[in-house]
Amino acid sequence: MRVLVLHSRYSSGDASGENQVVDRERALLADAGHEVQTWTPGPFDPRRREHLGVAAGAVHSRAAGRKVRTLVREHRSEIVHCHNLFPGLSPAVIGAAADAGAAVVMTLHNYRLLCLPATLLRDGRPCEACVGRLPWRGIVHRCYRNSAPASATLAAALAWHRAPRTFGRIQLFLAVSEFVREKHLGAGLAPERIRTKPNFVAARHFRTGPGEYFLYVGRLSPEKGLSMLVAAHRSELGRLLVAGEGTERALLETRVARGIELLGQVPAERVPELLAGARALVFPTRAYEGAPLAVLEAYAAGVPVIASRTGALTEIVRDGVSGVLVPADDPRAWTEALTRLLDDGESLRLGAGAHRLWQKHYTPLRALRNLEGAYRAALTDNAGLSTLVRRPRREEQPT
Repeated sequence: MRVLVLHSRYSSGDASGENQVVDRERALLADAGHEVQTWTPGPFDPRRREHLGVAAGAVHSRAAGRKVRTLVREHRSEIVHCHNLFPGLSPAVIGAAADAGAAVVMTLHNYRLLCLPATLLRDGRPCEACVGRLPWRGIVHRCYRNSAPASATLAAALAWHRAPRTFGRIQLFLAVSEFVREKHLGAGLAPERIRTKPNFVAARHFRTGPGEYFLYVGRLSPEKGLSMLVAAHRSELGRLLVAGEGTERALLETRVARGIELLGQVPAERVPELLAGARALVFPTRAYEGAPLAVLEAYAAGVPVIASRTGALTEIVRDGVSGVLVPADDPRAWTEALTRLLDDGESLRLGAGAHRLWQKHYTPLRALRNLEGAYRAALTDNAGLSTLVRRPRREEQPT
């Protein structure tokens, strides 16, 4: 198949799970013999005056639409696979791709169609105030970049394109977890137009032994629950390695106790090395995580996961099988879970269960089959539409 991949890249580079997923899927498709072309414009600096016009372009970028039409025709793309559209592309590329004759697929990595910051999170807590509604509350609360103008711009983009004229031209949405799918169904997306397609990771060096330390990999921000985890940790639990950077770094430095090591941001290629010696990956988030790659990386290495009982973690982490689910913001429960994994036999048992789940659900081969199946379904739907007068479909988008 001839595939055009569209993705407005995040400024965090390889630290962005979404950037990683796009790069890995492109390579996966190319290795399988598909003809893959990508357009992945980089981020812009919102502080610079010359980029003020880009915010308006996030609503409807005619330039991006023209480029996509040209790319589809020159490449003879059968499938256009959209990922993040803001701010470098805008939803205008959807209609442009459809007008050029391609079938359009879009991955739902997060909650961008339902929530301005795409997180269903406000003030460090889950928030669904805009789900199924126009996102005016997000403007009031300055949910996007803590800016009323930026929030208003993005809200205008979502409100405009939620109509069938744009998102109605997508043949198939791919949710990265069943939790993400259910949230979009609850907002009004038709069930037949969205399927679950999990992320994947390649095989990793399998952990030998029960591991030596607990490991956290991710952003250091309030919703990730690191301050609670630091409070729950005790020196007798051994070492806790924290890999990542973020706004809570300074706060965590004042709270770290003996046995807690802040590693800072580590290169993506070093994560498998850290996992190879981990007793468990810890994920104390308060947020509705969609499908964190760190958990799948742990599974591929045979490392169990201790995670908050929230979001997609409740389906990805099988309590007592591949790890332990713990109530968020409950230091005592977290201390008990960490103590439980000090048992070598329990660590080995849960690690083996984690690896079995990776083999069953999250391998590259499984991901390739899911992608190819989704593309075939989209092409079949697009072929049916091509026999009709093309006009926006009525069932549509999250409202």
